[in-house]
Order: sequence, then structure tokens, then C-alpha cells
Amino acid sequence: MTTFLLIRHGENEYVAKGRLAGRLPAVHLNENGKKQAQNLAKILAKAPIKAIYSSPLERCLETAQPLADALKLDIIPREGLLEIDFGHWQDKTLKSLRRRKLWEIVQKYPSRMEFPEGETFVNAQTRATQEIEALSKLHTQKEMIACFAHSDIIRLILAHYIGTPLDLFQRIMVSPASISTIRLGEMGVQIFNINQSISFNFPAHK
Repeated sequence: MTTFLLIRHGENEYVAKGRLAGRLPAVHLNENGKKQAQNLAKILAKAPIKAIYSSPLERCLETAQPLADALKLDIIPREGLLEIDFGHWQDKTLKSLRRRKLWEIVQKYPSRMEFPEGETFVNAQTRATQEIEALSKLHTQKEMIACFAHSDIIRLILAHYIGTPLDLFQRIMVSPASISTIRLGEMGVQIFNINQSISFNFPAHK
């Protein structure tokens, strides 16, 4: 079965400040994010990874680069791993978005949500899982590959393969620079771990 390491990008100032980066260009890792990327490379340097795929956005590519250097592999951008198109919500603070009427839909019924001038969660999940299926066909069942993507994209992928309804996908936590591992093969799917962090921190209470 093809083994997928689903890796969320490291911390950036949008994550640190609770702002929705979406598909904005030039959102780079901050100093902590760069350290996370280096730590990921150290941890995975001896893993039998055959290929590295990434969302085309800078924060994912920058997280993948130290591992690519360590393994002497190219990073292959894949549009299917791209962040959700949040439309007009992009670049807004989460604090301000919580005051909008659509926030309740996002939290309780995401299967019904279409971001203004953006994408639906349904379409994003379909796109992301189709990407995983396509990548599985490019590799043998004994190969391991790394896919660098975004929190919601990874959560939607995991929800699909776990069998969790889309409306409950936000119960799955995916922290910056965390690794979730799944295997796909002719006989089905195996989930090995979710949100394995390179350094464990208790969730913040706000």
C-alpha cells in the first residue's frame, strides 16, 4: 500500500496572529516555522520517502525544502494540494469572521458552506481526495511519499478516509508541521496516526 505522510506547513505570521491566509502569495514561514521545517527534515531524513509533493504556496514549499535537501529530492508542486479558496474571507482575522452570520454554517454545517466568491468544502474535499488517489497511482504499493499541504485540506482528506461526515471534519486537529500517516491500496485504507507533532504542546485555552 502506498504510504502518505500528510504534513501541514510550519508556522507563519498569519497562523500566529489568527488571520486567514488562504491563497495569498508571499506568505512565508516565520522563525518558528523555519525551525519546525528543519526539525521535520531531521526526523524524516532516514525515512524511505520516494517523492515529495507540495501545495504551490510558499509556506508549504518552504516547509518541504529542508527535507528535499536532506533526501536530495525535487519538490513537485500539485494544484490538488492547494489551500481552500476562501474568496472574500481571505486575509481576514478569525476574530472578525466569527461575527459573520456564515460563521455558524462553517462551524456546524460546513457541507453547506460556500465561501463568498470562493470554494465549497465539498469541492475542496473532492479535489484533495482525487489528488491523493491520483498520486497513489503514480507509486507502487510499497512506496512512501510526503505531501505538504494545509490544515483544512489535510483534515478533509483524513475525514474522507476515516469515514467521518464532512460536517464533523473540524473535530480532527492538524497542527503546524504535524504529520498524519495513511496507507492506500487495493484492499482499502489504513490510518496510522493523526496530528503527530514534532514537539508536543498542550492545546491553548482561550
